[in-house]
This record gives sequence, structure tokens and C-alpha cells, in this order.
Amino acid sequence: MTDPVLILGLIAFCLLLIALPMTFWSASGSQNDRTVRFIIALANLSLTSQLVLRWWQSGHFPISNLYESLCFLTWACTLTQLIIEHIWSSPIIFAAATPIGLGCIAFASFALPDKLQEASPLVPALRSSWLVMHVSVIMASYAALLVGSILSAAILFIDHRTPIELRGNSIGSGGYRQSTSSSNSLLSLSSVHIGYGEQIDNLSYRTITVGFLLLSLGIVSGAVWANEAWGSWWSWDPKETWALICWLVYASYLHVRLNRGWHGRKPALLAVGGFGVIAICYIGVNLFGVGLHSYGWFFGS
Repeated sequence: MTDPVLILGLIAFCLLLIALPMTFWSASGSQNDRTVRFIIALANLSLTSQLVLRWWQSGHFPISNLYESLCFLTWACTLTQLIIEHIWSSPIIFAAATPIGLGCIAFASFALPDKLQEASPLVPALRSSWLVMHVSVIMASYAALLVGSILSAAILFIDHRTPIELRGNSIGSGGYRQSTSSSNSLLSLSSVHIGYGEQIDNLSYRTITVGFLLLSLGIVSGAVWANEAWGSWWSWDPKETWALICWLVYASYLHVRLNRGWHGRKPALLAVGGFGVIAICYIGVNLFGVGLHSYGWFFGS
């Protein structure tokens, strides 16, 4: 293997692999999270160099096949968790989000055939200025939604024996309180868990909101591009259908938070379901290679 693009991908994989156990040690209080932050930043820098190099080699935006899009998704996930961790410094963020990026780059580096890791010319439908706009926005939305969903999943494991409710809205100040039926278990919930639970719930909500807005923009831009390329705004292609399902799931998440007043574990379960829907929309559809969005991916044309 002499392709520097692939080497940079492997460097990013190794860095995230090293960082993964350190994130868990940091979450347990046994490791300084500054070291973890530095390693993940190096992985992001390696991925940035990889994408720029592939762009220079191929002459087009490097997101035209499954390998490139997985690397871009890993880059977006690591950047998202660095931004979130900068907003609220907590080792739980790295411990929860690092496995996503590691899984993506591992799949790209070791599961895909060599042919799919190579740069290839764009198919005619992708030779459009909409490529950067649509695909990059969709991938960025996936990254935000995946990280936000995994943070929601973390809420389910924070002192899961004790019912927790959020006092006040999810954006303002306020904290968690015990329900009346569980007041006898107050001593089992530490103040650290209270702070982590509230902050993670806030960050998850905000991250998913950003991802939802990006997904909405990506779907609209995709419809415009589809009309230019194929003469139809919407064709119920499998990718389009699952993207719509994904949009509906996260629209439901935001609805129950804003209008029903749900906080904590109830919307977290919905967000975890959204994580699975994204996995089907992004990887599952492409594995079967059906529809108009299967360019160069496994069984696609």
C-alpha cells in the first residue's frame, strides 16, 4: 500500500484506536482528557490532510464513493465532538462519540475492497456544482445526528436505576429533580450525575437540532439537484425514502421536546432509534446498491 491517502486514513484509525481506551479511562477520572483531546485533534488533522490530498488527486470533491464518504463522515464526527467538548468540557463526550468515528474509518480501511478505496472519475449525474452543496451537507447532518444520538444514549446509562426529570426547559438553566415516587433513592444520585445528565441532555438536544436543520437543507438541495439531473424532484428512491424516514424520526424528537415537554430518557429512546435509521439510510441502502444513489458502492452500477 503506497497510496498516501490510504496511509493517512490508517494513521487516523490508529490514533482513534489509541484514543478509545483513553476516553474510558478519562471518563472514570483516571486519565487527563487533554491528552485525549490532542489525539482526536491529530486524527481530525490527518483526515483533513487525507481529504485535501484525495481532492487534489481526483480533481473533484472527495465524497463520490463509499470510502471517501466514510472518511468524510469520520472527519465530521471527530470535528463535531471536538466542538461539543469545547462548549462543555466533559470526558463523557469523547467516551461516547469516539467509537462512531473509529467504526467508520475502520470499515472504510479494512472492510471495503481495494477497488472501492481508489479514486475514480465522477459518473455524469455527479458532475454538478450541487455535489459539494448537497452531499457535504447531508454527511455533516449525519455526523451531528449520530453524535447527538449517542449522547442521548449516554443519558440512559447515567444512574439508570433512578428516574430523572429535567426541571425547566432544555436550553435554559435548571437541573434534574427526583420524582416523588423515587425520593427515597435521592442519596444514590450524586451531584456529578445530576450535572452530567443535564448537560448531556442539553448538548444532545442542541446537536440534534443542528443536524436536523442540516438534514432539511440537504434534502431540499437534493430535490433541486434531482430535478436537474433526472427531471424529477422526488422519485421515492430507497435513499430518498430512508432520508425522509430519518427526517420524520428527528422531527418527532424535536416535537416531543418542544411541544410535549419531554426531557431526559423518553426523547433519548427516540434519538437512539434515529441512530439506527441513519445506519440503514447511509450504510444499509448502499450495501444493497439499489436505486440512483449507489454509485460505485458494492453491488451498485
